[in-house]
Parts: sequence; C-alpha cells; structure tokens
Amino acid sequence: MVYTDNRQSKLEVTKEFQEFIEGTIEFALKEEEVKCETQISLIFVDNDEIKDINRETRAIDKETDVLSFPMIEYEKGKVFKEQYSDYEFDETYFDGEELVLGDIVISLEKAVEQSEEYNHSYDREAAYLAVHSVLHLLGYDHMEDDEKQVMRGREEAILNKLNITRG
Repeated sequence: MVYTDNRQSKLEVTKEFQEFIEGTIEFALKEEEVKCETQISLIFVDNDEIKDINRETRAIDKETDVLSFPMIEYEKGKVFKEQYSDYEFDETYFDGEELVLGDIVISLEKAVEQSEEYNHSYDREAAYLAVHSVLHLLGYDHMEDDEKQVMRGREEAILNKLNITRG
C-alpha cells in the first residue's frame, strides 16, 4: 500500500495524479517480483522542503528531485528479488501485515522544472522519479557505472511497460 502525504501547496495534486503515481509504484513493485503486501510512504514536497531534508539527512545543502529512505538493508550489489524473494522477515519489519519498504520524497516543483528541461511531460517525470525511488527502496543504486546501467535499464523497462515514454 502506498500512503501519500502532500506537504506542498505550489502545485495541485489531483486525485487522478495521486492515483497515477501510486499505481506506477505498485506496478514497479510487481515488476520487481515483490510478492508480499508492502507499505511505502510517498511524500510530495516543494524545492525548499526537499533541500531542508537533503541537508538534514545527507549533509548536502541543495535541492534535489527525489530522496529515498529504505528500511531494509541489502548486500552490496544485491536487490530485493535476489536477496529477499523467499525470505521470512522478522516482525519488526512489518506494520500489521505490510512489509515496510521505506519512504519516498518527491519535489513536485523540481519535477516540473525537469520535465521542461528534458522536454517531456510532467507526468512522465513524476513517474520516473517514483520508479527511480522504488528501485532504491529495493536495493538498486547508481553510484558505480555498472550499477547505474542496471538501474537505468530497469527504470526504462518499467516505464515502457506502462507506456510512459519520453515523448
């Protein structure tokens, strides 16, 4: 289940937009073979708030587009479907019946800026940021070139299956 909290007031978040992003997240989880009930907190913020969060949590004093806060630790180079597909999690990882995967914070203001910069739709940019962040919650990273190539490939494959293209 995706629990959404809109903490910004610069952009309207319609029910349809919220459902679109939540559906994108749910689809990404299925594509990554997450078979159990899960919980993700999705928080929409503006550039000022994401800058504050970035500074407080990563000691980087600048705005960014998305932040991911995974609740599960992964071995280097391993992702959820490789490490935990049949794993029995301890009850501390659950909220009720839902496995808590973590938090996603998206700056909708930055999504608008980047959609214009990359010349594609706002919906495509927001969906990309959501998928990108889900993959982080599932152990993917992009710090090294080989990891980046794998993660980018998964992002594009998921978005393409949803018919969310750059055009």
